[in-house]
Amino acid sequence: MKYFTMRKLLQLFSFQRNQIFYKHANYSVRGQDSNFIRLHGIDVVRDPRTNRGTAFTLNERQLLGIHGLLPPSVLTLDQQVSKMMANLKNMNDNLQRYVYLTSLQDRNEALFYKLVIEHVEYCMPLIYTPTVGLACQRYGVVFRRPRGLYITVHDRHHIPAILNNWPEPIVKAIVFTDGERILGLGDLGAYGMGIPIGKLSLYTALAGVHPKHCLPILLDVGTDNQELLNDPVYTGIRHKRIRDERYDELIENFMQAVTERYGNDCLVQFEDFGNHNAFRLLERYQDSYCTFNDDIQGTAAVAVAGLLAAGRITKRKLTDNIYLFVGAGEAATGIAQLLATSLQLNGLDEKEALSKMYMFDKDGLLTHSRQEGSLTDHNKVFARDDTENICKLEDAVKLLKPTVIIGASGQGGIFTDAILQQMIKNSERPIIFSLSNPTSKSECTAERAYRITEGRCVFAGGSPFNDVLLNVSGKEVHFQPGQCNNSYIFPGVGLAITLCQIRPVLQELFVIAAECLADQVDEKDLDVGRVFPPLRDIRNVSLAIAVHVAKYAYSKGICHYEPQPKDIELYLSQKMYDPNYLPVMPDVYDWPLGVTDAVS
Repeated sequence: MKYFTMRKLLQLFSFQRNQIFYKHANYSVRGQDSNFIRLHGIDVVRDPRTNRGTAFTLNERQLLGIHGLLPPSVLTLDQQVSKMMANLKNMNDNLQRYVYLTSLQDRNEALFYKLVIEHVEYCMPLIYTPTVGLACQRYGVVFRRPRGLYITVHDRHHIPAILNNWPEPIVKAIVFTDGERILGLGDLGAYGMGIPIGKLSLYTALAGVHPKHCLPILLDVGTDNQELLNDPVYTGIRHKRIRDERYDELIENFMQAVTERYGNDCLVQFEDFGNHNAFRLLERYQDSYCTFNDDIQGTAAVAVAGLLAAGRITKRKLTDNIYLFVGAGEAATGIAQLLATSLQLNGLDEKEALSKMYMFDKDGLLTHSRQEGSLTDHNKVFARDDTENICKLEDAVKLLKPTVIIGASGQGGIFTDAILQQMIKNSERPIIFSLSNPTSKSECTAERAYRITEGRCVFAGGSPFNDVLLNVSGKEVHFQPGQCNNSYIFPGVGLAITLCQIRPVLQELFVIAAECLADQVDEKDLDVGRVFPPLRDIRNVSLAIAVHVAKYAYSKGICHYEPQPKDIELYLSQKMYDPNYLPVMPDVYDWPLGVTDAVS
């Protein structure tokens, strides 16, 4: 009787699983449409990939040998999500919430992603900017459990052996940093590991790149942050940052090792490298590896998308504006480069495009004649020889009369009231992008920008800002500032790259992504001053971007996944990671009667 009951139970699991499998038969990978658990006993609940906590049914608990290891109550996934949200909202601060969410990710991966996807507007600022910046600063305290790989400069001749220690044989997306320029916080050394971890969590939550195919890596070459070297709980190697030929040898050996281990089509994304390394390393590897730098190209794409959408409010084309970049590092230079490309696609030649842009750094306006401050190979193209040296930002805004000011300086509050007031003298509807993050590094807040410009500016921030209610000419106006966040771009681009095996990652792909993102902004968004879609729609936005990028890449012959899917959107959508709990038991079925009977 017990055998009969058990067989019927397993047949029920088999039937449910087959319904899921055949629903997506065109493009399904068996392992993605099922979650068969081959572990048994306590190991089931210790593994975040198999653990579903109190969502295991009574029968599953009995069959998997975990009955009695969990409280007897059985909750649905939705009930678990509600419980997690209640816990988050009862906490006192965002760092505590960050630790809680990372602990959940280490305990129950599916529940973590289900929670983030369903409550993305609430959770994204907790698992990424701005909270991740604080988490990185205190990483030695908040560190709970290893996630990702640490490779030091002293391991540079043994990288394949370290990669072999990673338990997943298939990796499609790597995000790696050397920790030198973490957000706007500077050199955080090994504490920078929070960035690759957070970034890849967004690849999964926002675009469905499967978490088991993602690998965060920290290249530890030391740190020049003496405070960290003196920190007793610092997690990295304790010496000054290596900057000689050993550094380049580490990068070269690393790039070779990851492609030998995971293939030429594994995405290897540079993240938060110092300005002096970011551009040269991207130029060195972008043509021969599947790679891009999100700080340069992703930031640029989302900013250009915001400018395109803002033009629908100001009624000005990209070519009608004068642009002043405040900051001349990776972000500002990357935006300027992609903007120049977009301006040329809109009819200007290169000289005309460059004439629309000015760049200002800590030493003043970039000019060929200035004495203070050096130009780099990458920003010198934006240096001017048709204007005098200007050392004060307020003077630059007054004399150059920009209609767009883009802050990527990491200098909190640098957009003073006088600068904001001058912007509305320069233009009836100025565009003000304050892109530095975390919030403490933002050039100005949304509230201040709207208040000082009397609600006339089009604003976007690099970090999230609260809605603003402002009395304009006796009428209360509601503004919802958009967040110019790379998360609108890199997940969709990454989904297309990993599933269509795009290589090399051309600059034009980011123009395509920017145009697609701008098209996702509707009139309701523009009516409240928001130049990006709501975060709650970001998973659909990522899919749309992935589809457009993939189609363009196939048209250029740089996709190595063959044959080309007849329906690219269907192919991509069916490959996206779904965190819903799937049947955990294997198929059970009968053979025909008599096939195993012994011959009498």
